[in-house]
Amino acid sequence: MTATNVDDAIKKDNGPFAFYTNRSLGLKILIWMGIGILAGIIFGERATVVAPIGDLFIRLLLMAAVPLVFFNLIAGITSLSNLAILGRLGLRTFAYYLTTTAAALTLGLTMASLLKPGVGMQLTEEVSDEFGEVPAVVDVILNLFPENVFQAFAEGDIGKVVVFAIFIGITTLMLPSEQKSKLQDLFALIAELLRKLVGVILYFGPIGVGALAANTVGEYGDAVFGPLARFIGTVWFTQLIMTFFYMTMLVLLSGRNPLRWLQSTAPLYATTAATCSSLASLVVAMEVSEKRLKLPQNVYSFTLPLGAQLNKDGTSIMLATVLLFTAQAAGVEFTLTQAITIVLIGLLLSEGSGGIPGGGLVIALIFVEAFNLPVEIAGIVAGIYRLIDMGSTTVNVMGDLVWTTILSDQETQKENKLSDYAAGE
Repeated sequence: MTATNVDDAIKKDNGPFAFYTNRSLGLKILIWMGIGILAGIIFGERATVVAPIGDLFIRLLLMAAVPLVFFNLIAGITSLSNLAILGRLGLRTFAYYLTTTAAALTLGLTMASLLKPGVGMQLTEEVSDEFGEVPAVVDVILNLFPENVFQAFAEGDIGKVVVFAIFIGITTLMLPSEQKSKLQDLFALIAELLRKLVGVILYFGPIGVGALAANTVGEYGDAVFGPLARFIGTVWFTQLIMTFFYMTMLVLLSGRNPLRWLQSTAPLYATTAATCSSLASLVVAMEVSEKRLKLPQNVYSFTLPLGAQLNKDGTSIMLATVLLFTAQAAGVEFTLTQAITIVLIGLLLSEGSGGIPGGGLVIALIFVEAFNLPVEIAGIVAGIYRLIDMGSTTVNVMGDLVWTTILSDQETQKENKLSDYAAGE
């Protein structure tokens, strides 16, 4: 019996297995995530036995992430009619990411000031204070340009990979027509191959997400109800406000229905919460953009990888809350001038949080040390950081996808107007 015949036989069956098989990937992921959460609650720490399954899923996503970003971005750039379009997309994208990150830092400071999660917290842990220094603006910019592209690929440094891909894409557009055409076809073919690879990996997505959910709840579930509940609640609540801000932007700038948009993108958030990795989730974000939102490749292949490196709204909220949490626990108050400085330094540090699980924790420690606050906060936050990182990664990636949707819709509307104008002539 062929695979097609097996599928047809399953579809004719009315049992529970057929019901599950015929569901969308997004619903399957949510079902298994629910199973994983339930298993974590019931079995507690014993549920962590399934952690290797979740870790394997993350490795598979990371395996595909860097080459997918590289070839997808080149294929998208080389499909553009001219470099002016790329420049316009780039300027608007940088402006959006800078604005929303500053807004997230400000929102984090405001909510932490109002809810005061650190008041009454006793800092008693002794932790090493050797965390590094606040990077200079020049260093942040220079760090985007690779000295060795092979090293950037090997280390999964997405910022450097993106910059290299942009240069290759631009150079391809400058080649003679015949050579350019051959390379365009080659890049498009490889990008399609890698997207198929992602589709294969995502067949294992539901089980992988379920294993990660079971492991997280089993290991950290009690912390939600412990003394740090106020801190966790402050971060999550602020990130929820940021989500509402995104949905408002989506309505005003794109005209889309937020509930339908969230429904279409739901599989992505199950992945972000389970993996706590913007880089691993980038693979799923591209899949959602193409298959569920039907966005143009030349937009999402540019904005999503760039956002994974530069746009860290969820991480920024976490940074601001950790800083205020530490200051309140130590009895320190900041002036308005200091608050502005916090936002500026936070903008720099958020770019260095990486796209891997736990990357923001080291940045948070540098942030705390930059204002001469007790770094023993590490002994408190590190223990429950994964719970914070679930929300941070989700908001990070959601912010990238919201802008990608808005930009795609606006570009499509602009192209339609030009077409109508040309047809009128």
